[in-house]
Formats: sequence, C-alpha cells, structure tokens
Amino acid sequence: MRTTTAEARTTTRAPIPAVPGPVQEVSLARDRARSGQFLRQITYLAFPALYRRRKHRQELFQPMAKQMSPLPAAKTVRANPSAAELKELAAAMPNARRTRYENLNVQTRVLARSKASTFIVVDDPEASSQKAISREEGDRLAQLQDDYIAGRHMLVVDGYIGDDPDFRTPVRLYIEEANANIAGMQKQLFFDVDADEGFEPELTVIYTPKLAVEGYPSDRVIAVDLERGVTRVCHSDYFGESKKGGLRMWNKLIYDRGGLPLHAGCKVIPTDSGDKVGLIVGLSGTGKTTTTFTRQNGSLPVQDDFVAIMPGGKVYATEAGCFAKTFALSEEDEPTIHGAVTQPEAYLENVSQDGSGELDFFDESYTQNGRATFSFSAIESAPAGDLREADFLLILNRNENIIPAVAKLDARQAAAYFMLGETQGTSAGGAEEAGKNLRVPGTNPFWPDDHDLQGNRFLELMGAHELDVYLLNTGSVGGPAGAEASRKVRIPQSSAIVKGIAEGTIEWERDPDFGYHVATRVPGIEGDDEAVLRPRDLYADQGRIDQHERIVDQLKREREAFLRGFPALSDEIVAAVRG
Repeated sequence: MRTTTAEARTTTRAPIPAVPGPVQEVSLARDRARSGQFLRQITYLAFPALYRRRKHRQELFQPMAKQMSPLPAAKTVRANPSAAELKELAAAMPNARRTRYENLNVQTRVLARSKASTFIVVDDPEASSQKAISREEGDRLAQLQDDYIAGRHMLVVDGYIGDDPDFRTPVRLYIEEANANIAGMQKQLFFDVDADEGFEPELTVIYTPKLAVEGYPSDRVIAVDLERGVTRVCHSDYFGESKKGGLRMWNKLIYDRGGLPLHAGCKVIPTDSGDKVGLIVGLSGTGKTTTTFTRQNGSLPVQDDFVAIMPGGKVYATEAGCFAKTFALSEEDEPTIHGAVTQPEAYLENVSQDGSGELDFFDESYTQNGRATFSFSAIESAPAGDLREADFLLILNRNENIIPAVAKLDARQAAAYFMLGETQGTSAGGAEEAGKNLRVPGTNPFWPDDHDLQGNRFLELMGAHELDVYLLNTGSVGGPAGAEASRKVRIPQSSAIVKGIAEGTIEWERDPDFGYHVATRVPGIEGDDEAVLRPRDLYADQGRIDQHERIVDQLKREREAFLRGFPALSDEIVAAVRG
C-alpha cells in the first residue's frame, strides 16, 4: 500500500535505510527533507596542482570542503527492491514486451547517449574546456527536478562501482518508478551492498526520464556536478545515461587517486607462461565487447566497459555486469553474449521483436543501437577480485584505409594513439557520430575534464609499469567494407591476433611510414588474409601506392595538428605521430 505525502505529514515514517533490506515504501515529506534529515556528505581529494592551469581548474581540483546533497522528497519511494520486484514493475511499463526467452524488451524514446545535452556544472563556464553551465543554472535545474520529484513515485537502487573493499565507490540511483527497467538494468551492473553493512553513497544519479527542460537540446539535460558528486538526468529514457552518470563522476575520483580510468574491457587469457591480463580500449560499437568476450585458450572476460589502472599497473574492476550492443549479434561468432542476452534475467533495449516474441538482432529499422544488460554471473567469467597487473593493452580503431589489423607501439606512440582515439563512429554515439571519422581522446567520451590530463597520465603510468600496447583495427584495410579493393578484418582474425599477443608468437617488422611495428606473421592468419597485416604491401600490390602515400601524409599532418590542440600535452607524445 502506498503512503501519500499528506499521510506522511501525520505519520511517523523511517527515512531510507542505510542498509538495503526488503522492499519498502518510504514517504519523504518535503519539509523534513529540507530540514536536512536526508542530507549526505561527500569529501573529495585534490587533483595535482601540476595541472591547474585555468581558473575553473583551480575551482574544481583544489581540496574540497565536505559537500551536502539532499535526496529530493518524493510522493513515495521504494528503497532497494529485489531484482524480481524490479522486473515486475518493468513488465507493467506500456513500452515493455516479453520475449520468447521470458526477458523484457523495452522500446525507448531516446536511442543513444545525449552528448549535446550533457554539461559539467562549474563556477565559470567560459573557462571550461568542457561544455559547461554555471552553478546558478545547475541549482535552478536541481530545484526544477526536485519540484517535479515531489509528485512522483521513485525508486532507490544502491550499489558499488568496483568490488574491492578498499577501492570501491558507493553509488545511489534515484529514478522514477515508471522507468523501472532502468533501475533493474542498473542493479545488474552494480556490485551488491552487503545486508549487514552501513551504506553512504559517495556519488548519486538523480534520474527523471519524463521531465522535459525547455531551452536545452531536445528539452533534455544531463547536469554533472563533480563538486557535489551528483548527476541529474532529465528527459532521457536511455539506460546509458544511468550507467554513465555514475561512471563519469567515478572518472574524476580515479584520477584524484593517481590512476587513470580506461573505457576498456578486460579479460584473462591462459598461456604456457601463465595467465595474461589484457585491457581493450575502444569507443562503444567498435568491437570492445566482442574482443573482450571472444575466446582464446579458454580466456574469460572480467569487465566489459570501464576499469581503473593505477601506478604499478594494478587493475580494478567497476561493474558486475555488461551493457552490450546487440546489433548483428551472431550465436556463431559471439556465443557467450548471445547466450547471455537470451536468458530470462537479461534486459533488452530497442531490440527488434516480432509478434511471437522472437528477436531479430540484424533488423535496424528502429535503431542499430539495440542494447542488453546481463550479469557476469550469467556467464563463465573470471572473478573481478582476482585482477592483478595488466600485461597488455589494445587500442581499438575501426578504420577503413591504411591502419593495419595490428601494430605494436612503444610508450610514446602508445600515449599518442591513446590520445588520438581514432575510429569510425557508430550508432552508440547517436546520429551525429554514426559513420563519421572521429578522434576521441582515450576513446573515452565520458572524461569530465581537459583531455591532455589523460595523455600525460597515460605516459606517466607507462613509465612506472611495463605494459605492451597495440593498435588493433576492427574495420577494414584498403577501403570501405564491401569495396572490391577492401579487405575486412574479421572476428576470427582479430581473435588470432589477440591469441598471438598473449602467447608472444607474432613476428614483427618496423613500418617505414609511422615507425610502429607491423606483423609479418600471425599464427592462424594465412594466405590472402595476410593482406590486412601490412597495408603498404596491399596498396602496392593493387597499384595504389601513390594513394597510400597521400593518406600517410594527410594522417601525419592531421594527427599532429589535433594533438597540438591540447596545450599541456607532453611534446614527447606529439612527436610520436611523425613516424
């Protein structure tokens, strides 16, 4: 039975408990909330003074006083419902359908993350390198959202980013009950809170999918207040805004601790010389999840989307589940992911479905950006808590001209290609990115500050821990996929390359154009398939060497100009793209 706000004013009710328990309905009267009963405190460390080069940086990264952030009062609140109860609530949504696998498939209004509507809240927006709004505007949006929430039924989902007791970050999602699928999906990605421990969130995502905000693109806004540790999402029903809402703020915390957040999958590959820990960095839709889940020597995935790498190379996990792109998902090529997303516990988002409940992962009539969440407990995976130092890192680049299927990089080159973040955009980034050639530093569109910080920290960490780094093209060589002269880099070829990297069986030679090393031999890639390994040879054999040289010259000029756009970036990194 629900408790109304009016009833709450005359009835003694408990606040949202610190320790998650059974499903509860807790009414939050606004006068009590404003009195401070539901306030929490957040303390942050400083960013190193070395990188404080602008006024807004001094505001954001100097030592912060404890911040107080109220949980907005609502008509009713359910605190930490079970997975089964969240699924029951989601099943009642008018845009939710049950598939023949007994999982739920929700069709959303917003089909991808809303980059144009995402803003960092700062004191001086004009001094920020990010899209930013003033603190006054942030406070206005917060009040607008708080007033809206006062009349809504809300859900609380608590959990951790990370599972290491000494490193994990407590996070709270506060979302409209009418969008319970988002709460259910987020619960699958959070690491659980133990029932006997106190819980105080360090980061909070306040999410109102149905609240339109005039004056912002598509009446949609995501306001990221790093100082208070709160992200407010308005008028998007795409689950990615919940997931990234916490992880974007977590990015800052990891940098504060001296590490680097990586938009990366992680896997453990058994070899004769021991298990190898591999990291796979890449933009959404470029093959990060596929590369993470394909099997080499019985390899197991650990993480799909974000990890932290710390001084000394130690890797920390972030999530207990996976948010996978489902377009063109094949049971033959990707049996692990296919099997996971067709389990009753998985949530689907915008996947094509017929009247009988059958799914079609190849139908893009509504969107290519079909998605699914599932828990790592639903598949065979390596324990996140067993992670140690990383052995190698792959930088994915979905390209279509002269990038080889694999190239081996030295430390300076690794930092440069990490900063370049080159790839072809996909539907995961929205219509404005799909099919376009992109450069996204760190392949991390969720980094909340100046990008040169990423590059310099990457080079710094490379100096403290020996890590083999490779550039991996998951697109094609010689032209767009399907062109007569083009050679597609297929999933089995990429898998053979990853296996060869882990086992140390690839033979290399120096590339005369870019100075990195290209493969002369990869076990498992033979005959005509070897054309994807050495683009210069492919273009020469096709009588197109002049075209190859023009592309080389163009890339060198464009890359150096791009990197020089980051004033504090190390000269060593910029020089590395000259070849």
